[in-house]
Amino acid sequence: MLTARQLAIIEELKGKKAGVLGIGWRSGVPLIRFLHSIGCQVMACDQKEAEQLSQELAALQDIPLELHLGSDYLKHLDGCQFLFRTPFMRPDLPELKQAVAAGARLSSEIELLFALAAAPIAGITGSDGKTTTTTLVAEMLKADGREVHLGGNIGYSLIEEVLSIPATAEIVLELSSFQLMQMQVSPGASIVTNLSPNHLDYHTSLAEYQDVKTNVLRWQKPQDVAVLNYDDELTRGFASLTPGYVCYFSRQSTVTEGAFLQDQQIILRRDGQDRVLCHINEIQLLGDHNIENVMAAAALCQAKGVSLAAMRQVATSFTGVEHRLELVRELHGVRYYNDSIASSPTRTCAGLAALPYPVVLIAGGYDKKIPFEPLAQAVVGRVDALALIGQTAPAIAQAVERELEKQEATMPMEQFSSLRDALLWAQQQARAGSAVVLSPACASFDMFRDFEERGRVFKQLVNELD
Repeated sequence: MLTARQLAIIEELKGKKAGVLGIGWRSGVPLIRFLHSIGCQVMACDQKEAEQLSQELAALQDIPLELHLGSDYLKHLDGCQFLFRTPFMRPDLPELKQAVAAGARLSSEIELLFALAAAPIAGITGSDGKTTTTTLVAEMLKADGREVHLGGNIGYSLIEEVLSIPATAEIVLELSSFQLMQMQVSPGASIVTNLSPNHLDYHTSLAEYQDVKTNVLRWQKPQDVAVLNYDDELTRGFASLTPGYVCYFSRQSTVTEGAFLQDQQIILRRDGQDRVLCHINEIQLLGDHNIENVMAAAALCQAKGVSLAAMRQVATSFTGVEHRLELVRELHGVRYYNDSIASSPTRTCAGLAALPYPVVLIAGGYDKKIPFEPLAQAVVGRVDALALIGQTAPAIAQAVERELEKQEATMPMEQFSSLRDALLWAQQQARAGSAVVLSPACASFDMFRDFEERGRVFKQLVNELD
């Protein structure tokens, strides 16, 4: 049975003209289906042409749509009472501002999900570690016997099933800065993993990017929970933004509430009581950054009353998410890793630090306007050879060349027009006992639909090697 709040929202939308702006992203098709199912007149708009949206349009062929595609896709917003923008669309576009001034209400799929959800929501954001931490939270809740629905930026929209998720269940969402734009509601339980420069091709400044991230806890209530990275000075300072219960995770310090390291063990502290989660050697995930991810997830789950046994079971058995330092195969003594989810330099640096082997690195992709000097510093002296692809290949090459000159070092480095050619060259550079790693430090949109497609293509190419 629907709640009074859900019924009121549906009644407000029913019969109205709703524009869905952006069909191609993973939430577009589910949102269109949902709006149609509750009685909206749906208009769908996308800057791509029909041939680029063949899969999406095929999935919508049984739904009556007013469709606007191509370069003029935002020229037809008159008459819409509601507009739902794709996360990749800035809300301050002139066409959207004009439509809002004319009376349209601007929203998004994730905002509608928050409005309709009866179950409590846990939301995880940050620059790095979101996907792994989100998945760990979901798995710990499941191990505790709870019904869990995982979605958001992690790759699955929950909008079509939100009305059937009971209040006794748990919703766990990965939340990107794009999704958090204009949000005026926060999850009841939040994690901020860390913050570093990212998505500066979308955000007007680093300050805007950081400010948007605070929406994950800025609207919390006194009964809510916020888990913050104590070792990141910026995120540690977010504690003042929420009236809720704040706890921390830290590899470097002892915290009064949350999770920290002591004698190579993860300690969970709540109300002055300490419990041992596990020894860090029991964690199957590679790298110090994944110790932090386990601590963050456990700190939140402890606050939500998850049993120590359930948290420990997941902490010591979880082997990772697809596309994050995923071992694809070993061939002729060389390990091949798919780290396609590493779409920023900090993620690639963390991956390089986690792997105990000499590395031949494949990097490059869509330009998010992030400086590559930190990546170059991590690469030189750590990487045996570097294959570069995509828009950012020249910029990364220049940063690495400057670092090589500074260190008076040399390293094989080539630029390629395809991932296949880069992989074949990397295979030639690798030796037994080393690893070939796709860890792009960039987004995928110049060559692939998303990081998942990039990772799948890489795995297919690796499995074709002989």
